[in-house]
Amino acid sequence: MRSILSVSVSAAMLMGLAIDPTLAVAKSPTPAATITPIEHVVVIFGENISFDHYFGTYPHAMNPPGQPRFTPLPNTPTVNGLTGALLTNNPSLNPANGTGAANPFRLNRNQALTADQGHGYTPEQKAYDNGLVDLFPVSTGKAGGTPNTFPAVVNTKGMVLGYYDGNTVTAYWNYAQHYAMGDNHYNTQYGPSSPGAINVISGQTNGIDVSTQQNGPSSAVVADGAGSFTMIGDYDPKDDVCSSSTGYHGDLTGKNVGDLLNEKGLSWGWFEGGFDLTMSNPNGSTGCNRSTVSPTTGLTEGDYVPHHQPFQYYQSTKNPAHTRPTNVASIGLNDGKVNHQYDIHDWFDALATNNLPAVSYLKASSYQDGHPGNSNPLDEQAFIVKVINTLQNSPFWSSTAVILDYDDSDGWYDHQMPPIVNGSFTSVDALTGANSCGTEGTTPMLPGPLSNGAPVQGRCGFGPRTPFLLISAWAKPNFVDSTLSDQSSVVRFIEDNWGLGRIGGGSMDANAGSILGMFDFTKPTAQNASPVMLDPTTGLQQ
Repeated sequence: MRSILSVSVSAAMLMGLAIDPTLAVAKSPTPAATITPIEHVVVIFGENISFDHYFGTYPHAMNPPGQPRFTPLPNTPTVNGLTGALLTNNPSLNPANGTGAANPFRLNRNQALTADQGHGYTPEQKAYDNGLVDLFPVSTGKAGGTPNTFPAVVNTKGMVLGYYDGNTVTAYWNYAQHYAMGDNHYNTQYGPSSPGAINVISGQTNGIDVSTQQNGPSSAVVADGAGSFTMIGDYDPKDDVCSSSTGYHGDLTGKNVGDLLNEKGLSWGWFEGGFDLTMSNPNGSTGCNRSTVSPTTGLTEGDYVPHHQPFQYYQSTKNPAHTRPTNVASIGLNDGKVNHQYDIHDWFDALATNNLPAVSYLKASSYQDGHPGNSNPLDEQAFIVKVINTLQNSPFWSSTAVILDYDDSDGWYDHQMPPIVNGSFTSVDALTGANSCGTEGTTPMLPGPLSNGAPVQGRCGFGPRTPFLLISAWAKPNFVDSTLSDQSSVVRFIEDNWGLGRIGGGSMDANAGSILGMFDFTKPTAQNASPVMLDPTTGLQQ
């Protein structure tokens, strides 16, 4: 164990604070040495939620009878959410929205299942309308819910303005009460799931290997202007045995955080529901077609989604045949062809034997991943609470940081115009005008791994604002952090904590905002050492 003094000194140095060098204490040279008390990071990577969709009215819930009641703790800070003016005289009332013109409205708990909204690279940019933030209904809005026992919500594209409060997303609001939340966190770039999944492990969606492309061309990629392509949409990884037999496939070049972890000999893994093709589910489904019946909606959804698995796009980290680990003890280690890619049950199996990898990425089966249309906040909540309750009952709680982040916003309304930190000027860009994201010649543009240092197109960002929670014994309690961050900030924290260096090749990790301000490492013991156990059904504290 490192001394608390050495941890505090290292953390302070990383945050840019002045430190007396005589206080520095030598640390163990073991590969797992960290600069903070965090020895395990668990990233729960959800699907398709904007910040306002889950936290727009935080910490104020309607609290109708018969629903889990949310009462904020004293001195709960406010967030950059939906003000009275935004709720009653929203810019989305713009007549250009036609029948979709509406104010934001509360979705009830029995409306947990909704239609998937539009969340393509171009429509998302158009929704923000050069900062007016008034064209969500006509750009990303879709009507209604999914036909089942849950009622359709609205029959116009104004559905995109719906939001939940603490009576439905109760667990998330309770976690925010006891731990830390970021209200200035964004997708690294515009676009749907695959770019978001790539950015949370590499901060870089450029450098598609043209020699691996199949069934092209595709609207999921755009020419980068430097001889390669950038991913701006969803497509399946080329060699995954569960990828579709048709449609565009391709690999990415460059490095991801898994490569850096391997170089240091650290244990890690991506754990995704449905990855284990040897299992059979209670409904008899197996292999790539494993599926689960949602206990909330009654709908049957496939477990595994290939384009949600980012490490499968890289030759260095893919496990195309879904090869199984030798045993539970080998989970997280460099075990032949497994290449650190697992099923979600493997993570729980490993944790049960006190074998928690240094870095774990958790992706729920699709019915629990939060994606509207195939999932919902109630099934998502059950998964997240199970993960955190299990961790809090383990010996690793005091040394673990759980990060809850999302791949994209689904196109749901969020009132905060994202800052433009990386420009793009192609026929699919439309944020600040036709063919533009930023001001050409002025807005910075990063290079790509195949561009020889030249700036590349197709990475307009930041994209939409999404929820971000830090759940840890070392998190500042009931704290809202407004530091600017993005998906690649997760990469940066892992890099910095274990001294991995940077990915390079134009990765956004080099410029990503730090999440260290959400922790408190100034005291000798963690402030939140006592677990906060929640009910997976209600989200209420047990």
